[in-house]
Amino acid sequence: MYNAYPKTGKCIPHNGNEILTICFNKMVVVGRLMDAVRALMMIAVMSLASLSGCFGEDEGPGGVEAGDLKVSPGYLPGGEWTTIELSADTDMSVFIPYFIQDPGSLRAQNGTVLDIEKGRTVNVKILFPPRNPDVVLLVGDYGRENWPIRAADESWMDWMNDSSSGSSVMASPNEDPGGEWVWIIPANSTGGGVEIKHLTTLRDQRSDLGEENGVGASGGWLNGRDVYEWVDFITDETPDPLDLADGAKGYLDRWIGNGNPAYEDAITYFEGVMIGYGLDVQVHRFQTGTLWAVNICGYKAGSVYPDEWLVFGAHFDIAPPAAYTPGPGIPGYGTRTGAYDNTAGTSMVLTTASVLADFDARRTMVFCLWSSEEEGLWGSGAFAGDIPDGVTVSNYLNLDMAGINYPGDFALSVYLGPDGSGDVIDQPGMYHLAEWIGADAFDLSYQIERGREEWAASGESPLWQNNYEDMVAIYESPTARSDHDSFQQIGVATLGWNGVVDGYPCYHRDCDKLSTMEEYMVTESATGEANLVHSWDIVTWWAVYAFLHMDQTPVPNEL
Repeated sequence: MYNAYPKTGKCIPHNGNEILTICFNKMVVVGRLMDAVRALMMIAVMSLASLSGCFGEDEGPGGVEAGDLKVSPGYLPGGEWTTIELSADTDMSVFIPYFIQDPGSLRAQNGTVLDIEKGRTVNVKILFPPRNPDVVLLVGDYGRENWPIRAADESWMDWMNDSSSGSSVMASPNEDPGGEWVWIIPANSTGGGVEIKHLTTLRDQRSDLGEENGVGASGGWLNGRDVYEWVDFITDETPDPLDLADGAKGYLDRWIGNGNPAYEDAITYFEGVMIGYGLDVQVHRFQTGTLWAVNICGYKAGSVYPDEWLVFGAHFDIAPPAAYTPGPGIPGYGTRTGAYDNTAGTSMVLTTASVLADFDARRTMVFCLWSSEEEGLWGSGAFAGDIPDGVTVSNYLNLDMAGINYPGDFALSVYLGPDGSGDVIDQPGMYHLAEWIGADAFDLSYQIERGREEWAASGESPLWQNNYEDMVAIYESPTARSDHDSFQQIGVATLGWNGVVDGYPCYHRDCDKLSTMEEYMVTESATGEANLVHSWDIVTWWAVYAFLHMDQTPVPNEL
């Protein structure tokens, strides 16, 4: 993370109907711009406060019951794409509120509604949540178009217990070339009561690991254990006399410098990894003063909107010797490994790239490892300032210093922007999207509520310094100390994740090692290794879920 003094300012997230009303009115105003309407409405599908009556207020469904829907197989895996069969004992409509793959376009979309006749079976390729075993399907009369949904900051199970704070959606024609199944958009009516088909999932786990190794986050489409093993590999200090770059098995000493062989060695290695994923890899070199800023970016062209880029990013450089750390006059000493800052983010970008490289995305995917972040965002700034003519960046996702946070005794910050004021939510689409993902897919509604209260009371600074339990704070950040700032400067709405920053005594110091991170993540109920694995599992999945939403409908900058 960039070593700069924080900017001032504060933004209070929503905390009750008054702020929610402000956000809704703001979206109506923005909705007067036709391009923004489409994007905001699709984001609002899973986010707006109730526009009409609550679930169950109107007359319920006819003779359809949840038991009339049969789901197979009996074993439903969580956190991986799997095909299920839906069979109807009577004519019915089924609302699926999870990512599915459309059978015509073969692209992922955020839910659908299926009309199924009695005796018929429909196969659905679906991605159930990775960290919440309780899943639901909503069942109603055949041909039904309007449906109730949960509020953005609650899980489906919360909503089943109290549906008073939900919203409503309706079926809408598929907008993908070749798409067959309907999309869902906001509506003014819930359509009445629904039947709930409650199911449970089980996530796959590796057989060679135990609870102390974070085995619960070791399986699925992607997982935190893979991130952990990337960090362990890259920061390996075991001596290697045959490695003339850094003398170690890992990729250490990644300091920017024209004559630093370890820096160039890491660039070559990361380039090769992305090429191995099948991406079109480009090593961009930008002149910055007397030095070169080097970015390693892997591209996969979008199949519908190739000139719209959706960018993942993390800086791969680390604090060089004698780097200065702002604070109470304590200088840093640089680091050889930079496990937290920012081998962790680098490893998460590599992990997301490994699973998404084979994905058919509408928009061009760009996975970038930035250099020179520690010198002042040189790498990402050069990239953002050199976007090709005719190309736009639809959204940017930043991964920097995530790991020492929830489920350890520290806050997980989910920061978004750009922030324009301190008293309202300036980016309601991005804010509610982050809530929608975290509250159910990761079952964090309680932790998000606690984070909202802490942010409203104290702002960002304590979240980066203090110890907390069960704290996940989603907020518009008034500071810009990492590469997301480069994209906000060109008008792009961004989303990012991090944990403790200024409160970490090894920030930009030689003790920034994986073993130190494990020490800081020990809790009464779990080892530091296990908590790190689960932390990286949450953040990496959150980034991928955000990508899936943004690929279908980008989140506009609402300032």
